[in-house]
Amino acid sequence: MTSVAAPTTRPTPVVLPATKAALWLTGTAIIALALYYFIGVDQGTVSVFGSDMHLHEFVHDARHLLGFPCH
Repeated sequence: MTSVAAPTTRPTPVVLPATKAALWLTGTAIIALALYYFIGVDQGTVSVFGSDMHLHEFVHDARHLLGFPCH
């Protein structure tokens, strides 16, 4: 039984222009900070939505799973 080795080729790297990379990084950071706020910081009493607790209750179990205290 003989094995035939596949030819080794290196993948070509993807090159992004600096402006496009900066836009992707900025967008990702904004989305990450928004998720962090809504899951980890929003307590209802200091919410940007007023004293509405709907968002807090919606992510309540996820908060505990990720280790954020809320009681």
